[in-house]
Amino acid sequence: ALYFPAPHSFTGEDVLELHAHGSPIVLDRLLRRACELGARPARAGEFSERAFLNGKLDLAQAEAVADLIAARSEAQVRAAQRSLDGEFSQRVAALTRSVVRLRVELEAAIDFAEDASEGASRDTLARLFADAAAQLEALLAATRRGVRLTEGLHAVLIGEPNVGKSSLLNALAGSDRAIVTAVPGTTRDVLRESVAFDGVELTLADTAGLRESADVVEEEGIRRARAELARADIVLRVVDREVAANDLFAGAPAAATRILIVNKIDLAGASPRCDERDGVVTIALSARTGAGLDLLRAALRRIALGGETDGVFSARARHVQALERAGRHLAAAASAGRALATPELVAEELRDVQQALGEITGVFSTEDLLSAIFSTFCIGK
Repeated sequence: ALYFPAPHSFTGEDVLELHAHGSPIVLDRLLRRACELGARPARAGEFSERAFLNGKLDLAQAEAVADLIAARSEAQVRAAQRSLDGEFSQRVAALTRSVVRLRVELEAAIDFAEDASEGASRDTLARLFADAAAQLEALLAATRRGVRLTEGLHAVLIGEPNVGKSSLLNALAGSDRAIVTAVPGTTRDVLRESVAFDGVELTLADTAGLRESADVVEEEGIRRARAELARADIVLRVVDREVAANDLFAGAPAAATRILIVNKIDLAGASPRCDERDGVVTIALSARTGAGLDLLRAALRRIALGGETDGVFSARARHVQALERAGRHLAAAASAGRALATPELVAEELRDVQQALGEITGVFSTEDLLSAIFSTFCIGK
């Protein structure tokens, strides 16, 4: 029995740990006896929630505990550990300090508008706005990389029948997950496979070949393929010959990265290559022989993380949303300031910036938000 007096425990409360032999029967009897004496099983995430409520962790660090437990690669472990160590929180705190400095300068300009130093104050505000905007932009880019590393990207393979989509899925997955035949229309439904390499995790979706079909089942598969395409982060358009990229990505989200894959270069006697033009990455490869697959993996890694995982911290979609909201309020405040709007309106926008940043670390949070976050944790921790 190990006793951790408050506040020197994970939760910041008095904690008693019972260590026993690993027999499942012994452990089960120990748990049942503890509950008979008044204990109860912890709710999902309750230990991390108590640590947050008692000030041992901020909200971003508490979420990093769940990310660390759920990590599926060494890169994800390192990223979660960085967030748990406070790297993400420290950057949010630094940005918050910049916003607070802005608010202080603005309040001074309001209170002493007739002072001779008013002009200098305006110059100071302009500089501080520019510094805060640059800070926020850099943090938002890093946070998006963290989300992509933590949650993975959704990549969709599309193309006509028999261009090699399923063969490419199997080659990237390293196993025969998809059925491959010479019969057009073999793939009827969406087949998803999680693929991890070099610290990058992707959910690859193989879809039905795009063509006009009178077959009711195949037509449904094509409809699902188009629905999958509409929510893709990366669109892998597979062809079996050199073609222009015009209109090949119809239906893809505007923000999705477009990769044109020219498959079956072994049949044409061509060499692997990778180039980019007009926002479309073109990669020539052979799914059958594996030639050029390294170029595709490198491109996917570069797209996901800018080529690096070192220094990336774990993050979640809600963090990105909060930073984007903060960015909109900061831009509105800067615009209002340049337009010589009422200073009180600028101050209100800056208050909204600070509140959005506070939602990331839990300075400003609601009971519903906390409940939603901690309910996703594993039992206990």
